[in-house]
Amino acid sequence: MKPLMRKVFVVLISVMTLGLYVPPMQIDTDAADKKELSADRHVQESPHSSKTEEFEITPPSSVEPLTTDDWIETITEQAKTQTLTKMGPRIIEKVDEDMTTTILPKIEEVMEEILTSADENEVPYYEITEDPSPGYGERIFNIQNKHTDEEIARFHVRRDKRPGEGYWFNFHYHLQEDDFMKHHELGEIYWEKNTPPKWMS
Repeated sequence: MKPLMRKVFVVLISVMTLGLYVPPMQIDTDAADKKELSADRHVQESPHSSKTEEFEITPPSSVEPLTTDDWIETITEQAKTQTLTKMGPRIIEKVDEDMTTTILPKIEEVMEEILTSADENEVPYYEITEDPSPGYGERIFNIQNKHTDEEIARFHVRRDKRPGEGYWFNFHYHLQEDDFMKHHELGEIYWEKNTPPKWMS
């Protein structure tokens, strides 16, 4: 009975694994170019099959390092993107015009002011944090120096409910110079009387 069971087991395994493993096949796609079939059905090598193409590889030109102005422009664009991300699509669709005409140009102006007043050697170490606080938190982004691991400025947006008027978004920033205590105004945008949705929603 044992030899019979062994044979049955081998047959079952071979049937079950049939087609599961297919060895790799390499097809020569240039076969038609390399060989030509003559009129009397003999294969002959084509005269151009022995040629090899030579490609001239040139190293990429040296990449110019970013200048301070380029770096400021890059960080400013990141700040704008981060601000729009913080607001979220539901809020942006209602306040988009005010954001692009009032708040974003002011953020750009303040960013350039902060970065141009900084030491030129430190500017390449400045970066924007990429974690705006969701829900009801105020933080849009912070500017920090990765070299010294210290915060330079904090940009926030707050919801203000004014009696009889409704909700306003108050954009402001804090600076390291005054220990982040003073509110430096960027501008305000009116929402409406209904409660605005959470940030980033």
